[in-house]
Amino acid sequence: MRNRVGVGHALIDDCSFAQACESIVAHARSGGRPAFVTTANAQHIVLLESDKRLREIYERADLIVPDGYSLLLAARFSGRSLSERVTGVDMFQSLCGLAAKTGLHVFLLGGRPNAANLAAEVLKGRWPALRVSTYCPPVGFDKNAKGLEDTARAIRAAKPDMLFVALGAPKQEYWIHDHGMHLSVPVLMGVGGTFEMVAGIVGRAPLWMQRTGLEWFYRLCLEPRRMWRRYLLGNLVFGTIVVRQRVRRMLIETFLSYVRDHRFAAELHEPEVAARLKRFASQEADDSEPTDAFAS
Repeated sequence: MRNRVGVGHALIDDCSFAQACESIVAHARSGGRPAFVTTANAQHIVLLESDKRLREIYERADLIVPDGYSLLLAARFSGRSLSERVTGVDMFQSLCGLAAKTGLHVFLLGGRPNAANLAAEVLKGRWPALRVSTYCPPVGFDKNAKGLEDTARAIRAAKPDMLFVALGAPKQEYWIHDHGMHLSVPVLMGVGGTFEMVAGIVGRAPLWMQRTGLEWFYRLCLEPRRMWRRYLLGNLVFGTIVVRQRVRRMLIETFLSYVRDHRFAAELHEPEVAARLKRFASQEADDSEPTDAFAS
């Protein structure tokens, strides 16, 4: 059973980078039912607050890894623990390397015009044996039947084992849930702006900034007009979510300590109260029980 840590509305899987990659490749090689992997970060946690549709999609995800360093800090602040940061761009490249070694076929969908093709060239340069297909749908393809069908046709023709979707959040999550999961691809993963980074279109922060959680500041400096709202306002909202969750956990823990200390007597045995406590305990158990394709 995997441990999962709640950050906002997301239950993050506590797994190492190696464990995540091994599980994904094993599932892809087995040709199992379509499984959805998402790389959670602070932006996702903020979106989940107001986006009920995205929350439902997150609840159905098979593997949710902590892409952002801020999620590790949030877990620690609440007295929980996440083993390590599992970055989407690094996991994407590692999975492509493992795909080349095991003969798996990968498909790159989306990104800026030509970004997927350039990323594929870089990957092929590293691993010549890699089987890779790409498709960049036109802007707004997801709003009309022809665009959706053309995209589905390209993927079905390639018959990939792993499909990487770079449409940005939450658009990529919507498409994966509504359409991608019906294409018989064993593994689907949202990767945001990964193709641009791998292709060298967008620079990545120096290693020391990645390790100290300052990659967001580097991206803000590179694209201030595009990123200021996401990082400056978004980080404030994320901090509020984390603090509020900590307070809520403290209240729950205080209540449970009273119950365990037998400070309540007959009232706990009243049918209505007992039923509510039973439902609460059952829901807590369901939250920690993985029911996905990567369950172990």
